[in-house]
Amino acid sequence: MTGSTPTTAGRRLWAVVGATGTGKSDFALDLAETLHRQGNPAEIVNADAMQLYRGMDIGTAKLSVAERRGIPHHLLDVRDVTDEAAVAWYQPLARSVITGIHERGGDAILVGGSGLYVSSVIFDFRFPPRDAALRARLEAELDEHGAGALFERLRERDPATADRIDPKNGRRIVRALEVLEQGAATHGAALPDAPDLWHPQTPIVGLHTPREVLVERLDRRVERMWRDGMLGEVERLRDAGIERGVTASRAIGYAQALAQLRREVTEQDAVAETQALTRRYARRQVSWFKRYPGIEWTESGSAEAQRILDGA
Repeated sequence: MTGSTPTTAGRRLWAVVGATGTGKSDFALDLAETLHRQGNPAEIVNADAMQLYRGMDIGTAKLSVAERRGIPHHLLDVRDVTDEAAVAWYQPLARSVITGIHERGGDAILVGGSGLYVSSVIFDFRFPPRDAALRARLEAELDEHGAGALFERLRERDPATADRIDPKNGRRIVRALEVLEQGAATHGAALPDAPDLWHPQTPIVGLHTPREVLVERLDRRVERMWRDGMLGEVERLRDAGIERGVTASRAIGYAQALAQLRREVTEQDAVAETQALTRRYARRQVSWFKRYPGIEWTESGSAEAQRILDGA
């Protein structure tokens, strides 16, 4: 973004990031309410890839309309579970929404833990080229040999990218290999060492929680998901075609609930696997956001968090 129009001058793009379970949604609401009291009509923009999907509520800890405190929220429930929600699709849409908020005179608050999605919006982030034929060949290899074999190839060629990708996420592995096999030294959809901001005024707040506290919180949250009706939610989504969805069907918790519905695993095993994958995902999120330049870390509900709100 090279400059601001008179209607958007001085408007900020806040980014509230961090691992799952660290209180990002509540902090973003507190921030929005603080700004509203100052006469700033701030609005919230979702940057959680799975909350883009209609009907994926319990397993994504999506705020209900009643829980949003009257603050406008954007990019929730904008995709069907049969759709693919690629970051290249998300970036221009999110930036358009943010520009609209600025033109209405308010700050935009981007909130979520999907690192690639957040980075694509707040930084001058360009996507590597695509090759449909190469992609098809790699996907055929994925079907024949599984994600493990392709992940080992990726780890040999680009260890840094492999460290940021779930070894079971065949879609991400294929994309990384597609880029590498086109001659790139590394996977291009990664954060550069010194990224330029897309919007000149972008305060970045990182929410953190002590590891032992977060692990306990995440484990209890997964158990609560199943008690609150996760299996019923996934059963309804199966009727809506989630098993045909490339992205939604592989989401943590949803893949395990689908396996339980197919009687491939017990509920105990589905919950345990979801807990383990959630803990692993949280570690990857922390590693991703730690590389953000200028990020201000705080613990939700702390005196430091209140200081950030007071200074907004």
